[in-house]
Amino acid sequence: MPILEYHLTDGQYTDALCEKLLVESSRLYAEILKSPMDRVRVVIHQHRPAMVAVAGVPMSKGGKSAPFFFFLALLGRPESERHALLTGFTDLVVEILGAERAAIRGGCWTIPPEDWCIGGTPASVLRAAEVKARVDAAKP
Repeated sequence: MPILEYHLTDGQYTDALCEKLLVESSRLYAEILKSPMDRVRVVIHQHRPAMVAVAGVPMSKGGKSAPFFFFLALLGRPESERHALLTGFTDLVVEILGAERAAIRGGCWTIPPEDWCIGGTPASVLRAAEVKARVDAAKP
């Protein structure tokens, strides 16, 4: 399930920096979720400066850089893991891209296992024991 999307303004960052962000984010995601690397997906969407506005000012007109990201997590993932990912991905954007921390936004979208599929099979079926253990561990 580990899927992460970054949204950046095109032309602000070199391919080398973007590749480093992809690799380091993948490593962090797998480490925190204790997930096999082959499950991790990270993508960067780059938007033309005329198609991005921050505080109502398009980037093409001198708007401020404000990268954002979101990632998906199956319902039942511990809050501590989700918070570690929010902090970790923000840290990577600051460290690798040099973005201003206060301008970065990020979010976690939780998805019930029955609403996510892997190869066309619902995660609730395919990884039932794994998902059940996570949900049970998250219960008070």
